[in-house]
Amino acid sequence: MGFSYNRLWKILIDKEMNKTEFQKAVGLSPTTVAKLGKNETVNMEVLARICDFLECGIEDILSYTPKE
Repeated sequence: MGFSYNRLWKILIDKEMNKTEFQKAVGLSPTTVAKLGKNETVNMEVLARICDFLECGIEDILSYTPKE
């Protein structure tokens, strides 16, 4: 399965923030947001910026399930 950013999207829904607002607030590129949307890996620095912005831990925005 790999990485899943479903927790991130749930937080944004709770905050009533769309992906474009989120992208601008955190300073992410459209490519990075697309990678997050496809559950692809992103740089740890990006994840740290997201956690700083949301004031949360990394476990709050992503999960990992080992591939079988």
